[in-house]
Amino acid sequence: MKSFTVGAALVVLAALSANPASAQDPNGRFQVKGFVTAVLPDGEITDVRTDAIGLPGGSQVSASDSYVPTIAIEYFFSPSFSVETICCVTPHDVEGEGPLSGAALVDDAIILPATVTAKYHWAMDGGFKPYVGAGVTHFFIFNEDVGSGAAALGATDVDLSDEFGFVLQAGFDLPLNDRGLGFSVDAKRYFVDTTATFRAGSATALQSEHALDPWVISAGVSYRF
Repeated sequence: MKSFTVGAALVVLAALSANPASAQDPNGRFQVKGFVTAVLPDGEITDVRTDAIGLPGGSQVSASDSYVPTIAIEYFFSPSFSVETICCVTPHDVEGEGPLSGAALVDDAIILPATVTAKYHWAMDGGFKPYVGAGVTHFFIFNEDVGSGAAALGATDVDLSDEFGFVLQAGFDLPLNDRGLGFSVDAKRYFVDTTATFRAGSATALQSEHALDPWVISAGVSYRF
């Protein structure tokens, strides 16, 4: 995750240095944001397709929260309309709830949420600019391992499927000076599912549908140029 974030930062620095004549423009076409981001997923089971291990009645799961640095890159087609993409990866574990409470089911799953949103902005007094947006996402999930609780039930391998979804967004930008520097707060609600498949050897022991549906809350500095 660290190398991915450092690489993204280098891309941003290259973009800032590529066109110095346009830097320090509070109304420029490009805006880059560096955030501290909380990723707060759900993860609950919505359907069980295969259950060869006999889950206890009322079994449920939850995914852990994650706090990571993120970068957003935005292009303005006009003062009111822009498109934005984000750069981050987030680690998560999955634990049991109810009869499975405390059982480690999935360890170290990494999510790469490839996301593009279209945003509409309003200009208000003092430079305060709230916005709303919506877009699409594709969750790439990798590196997941069988947790100790799932291993105790006989699972030897686990896979969380990559999935498409959509996202709603709202937030605001607030200028800190007249040279493009600002403060931003952003909230996204993703609507994405995944299929969890636990295998015992070559056989499917458990396959279930899960609603990830994370809230993604970010705050940080912006630079428009």
